[in-house]
This record gives sequence, structure tokens and C-alpha cells, in this order.
Amino acid sequence: MNVHFIAIGGAAMHNLALALHNKGYNVTGSDDEIFDPSKSRLKAKGLLPEEFGWYPEKITLDIDAIVLGMHAKADNPELLRAQELGLKIYSYPEFLYEQAKNKTRVVIGGSHGKTTITSMILHVMHYHDKDVDYMVGAQLEGFDVMVKLTENNDFMVLEGDEYLSSPMDRRPKFHLYKPNIALLSGIAWDHINVFPTYENYVEQFKIFIDSIVLGGSINYNEEDAEVKRVVEASENQIRKIPYTTPEYTVEDGETLLETPEGPMPIEVFGAHNLNNLAGAKWICQHMGIDEDDFYEAISTFKGASKRLEKIAENSKSVAYKDFAHSPSKVEATTKAVKEQYSNRALLACLELHTYSSLNAEFLKEYKGALDAADIAVVFYSPHAVQIKKLEEVTHEQISNAFQCDDLIIYTNPDDFKNFLFSQNFENKALLLMSSGNYGGLDFDEVKRLF
Repeated sequence: MNVHFIAIGGAAMHNLALALHNKGYNVTGSDDEIFDPSKSRLKAKGLLPEEFGWYPEKITLDIDAIVLGMHAKADNPELLRAQELGLKIYSYPEFLYEQAKNKTRVVIGGSHGKTTITSMILHVMHYHDKDVDYMVGAQLEGFDVMVKLTENNDFMVLEGDEYLSSPMDRRPKFHLYKPNIALLSGIAWDHINVFPTYENYVEQFKIFIDSIVLGGSINYNEEDAEVKRVVEASENQIRKIPYTTPEYTVEDGETLLETPEGPMPIEVFGAHNLNNLAGAKWICQHMGIDEDDFYEAISTFKGASKRLEKIAENSKSVAYKDFAHSPSKVEATTKAVKEQYSNRALLACLELHTYSSLNAEFLKEYKGALDAADIAVVFYSPHAVQIKKLEEVTHEQISNAFQCDDLIIYTNPDDFKNFLFSQNFENKALLLMSSGNYGGLDFDEVKRLF
């Protein structure tokens, strides 16, 4: 099968391209720019375009399918040529569904926790040598690729993102997968550039629940009031199975999970991660893993890349970085680190980097998000605000939004770096939360502080 990717360099797109190549498909693609790690990973498999740019002459009747990335615009020359020739054009999630339509589809949805839960499930399956197809949004230890597709595996585990499918298909990705087994971890308003009201955002999760196939099931986080309300109100003929955070204790910086066999030490920590673990356990049981085998495997799970990732440690201090940027994630992550290291001062640094977080109206959602920190710092780049064509955000607006005493605010990358490097980290925990890099911070330099 000949498949051509328009915008092959994206994080999701290049992983799908690699998966299809590994499956034996003939894969080609184009993009106007490609950065690492996508660039080197595509090059290693001979899939990197010889020249960057859009070339309509690449689009011929020999192509069986076009996969269109979010990065491509509606007037993309290759897309226009494909439409002219009447070729079959898929969005990324549509093509994944095509690959998985004869499998048992397991879809993990939620505003937060979906990458971690998906990663936990895959870790357990890998630990017990159970081969499954999958798509996950982070690089996992022990896995070469973030997408795997085969002809023979019975299950496909999909991280269910609520963001849009493609420039031509404005439906959220997770509406297209039609799960047999689903999970919903939490609902907290996000992506306000696409879902301008909270009600509009919640509606997407109602549609997701209604897309579960007849006779399917959903496990849902009963502790999230909105999740509980939306799932229990659905009239879809499916099994609805709630889950809650399991009992655990923290002793000397180690989290012990209560199990039928007694307390068990685990690598991950924080109430939100233990809640994620409870959801993952249910899904693994649906997939044939019994409780004892789940616990044995999950005890070795260290977390997904950039999700509460420990980057440095010595006898008196520790540093983590985390992808957290939405208010609920920031609050959960900050609380988790403080609980795990209750005898250390917590320095929590948050970069406001996404469209939502830099929106003056949305900022109020961050109220209390950094309260668990002993020292709270917010960094944002006025240049990023300009690029996203948003109204300028002021220090006063940020201070009022967080309602956090003694909040430190930086807008200059050098000033932030000087502050960070002037700290004495003895008996401290450092938490760096961002989907960016604080205007060019070198994390390897940060590691050398410890």
C-alpha cells in the first residue's frame, strides 16, 4: 500500500509514518520544516523528504491514501492536488481507526492523565510479553516507537486526544475511534482556542461516551464530579464502572501502595498518579491481566517521558520536570511533589506557554494552582503572546489570577535563569513545569546544579 503524509514531521504524524513503514507499507511524505527528534528518526528509516516544501508533483494516482496532518493548511498545494485527483484523504485519527477497525479498541480519554494511563497499560502488557497495537503521546522506556500497527494483534490501545483531527476535519480525534473499552480520567477546561466555552468543551466528552460501541464499557474516575455526571447521564447501552484513588502512604520519600498482599513500593507518586493507576488496573483486567500480575508489573513503572520525570538527585535535593500546563495538572503535580518530599522546601516554576494559559480570560482558572509550593515562580514570554496574537498579559493579571502570596514573575529568560542558578538547593525540591523550555533553558545545565 502506498501512503503519502502531508506534514510528515509532526510528533504524531512521523510516528504513524514509522509504524506503517515497519508494517511494510510504502511511505512517502512532505513538510515545510522538520525538527529533531522527528528528523533523525525519519532519516534513519529513509523516510525524510529530500527537500522541505510542498510538491504537488509528488501526488499521483499511484497513491492509495493521503494522511493529512494538523500542521497543513486547507490551501496546501499537495492537498489541493490530492482533491483534484479524487484520492482518499484521511486525518490522522481516521487512518488509525482504519487500521484498528477489526480489533478491540481501547481508548483512554480525559483532560489529564491519559498519556500516563496509556503508558501504564502498555508497560504492564510489555512486562508480561502480551503484544498489542498502540498509539501513545510520549516516548516510553522499552518501546522504540509511539505507534505500533500489526495485522494480527487483537487489541489496539489508543490515547484519546480531544484536539481537532485535521484542517478539513474539525472533529476531536477521540470521536473517531469508536471504542469497545473506554476510560475517562478527568474533565478540566482546556484548548480554549478551539472550545471557547466550558460547556462546549464538556460536550466533546459526552459525544465520546456516546461513541462507545453498543455493549462496550467505560471505566470512569468517580472522584471527578464532571466525569461522574457526564458518564452517569449517558443513555448509551454500555457498562459503566467507576474507580477511585487507592489507599497509599508516603514514608521517607517513598510511596507505598496498599494491595491485598500488603503495602507495595512503587516508582510513581502523587494522588493523581495513584488515581491513574487505579484506572489502568481496570483496563488491564479487561485485557486479561489479573490483579496480582498487574501489581507485579506496575511496581517497575517509572512514568512517561516529561511526566513528572526526575532529572537530577543527590542526598539532599531533587529536581523534576513535567509537561503540566493546564491548571488542574499544575495543581495536581505541585501537590504530588510536596507530598512526596514534605520535609523539603518546594520551588515550583511554571511557564505559561500554551494558547489557553496566555489568555487573560483563562488565567483565572489557575487560582490556587501553585499553593502547595513554598516558593512559586511564573515565567512567560511576551514574545510568545505576540506570536499567538493575544492581548498582552500583565504582571498584575497573573498575580491576581493565581492569588498566591509572594508569587515571583519573570518575563525575561536571562532573569529567570539567573534566579534559578542563584538558588541554594540544599534540602529543596525543584519542579519545572512547562510544555516549552523557559525561553531557551538548558536542562543539562540545570542537572549540574545537583
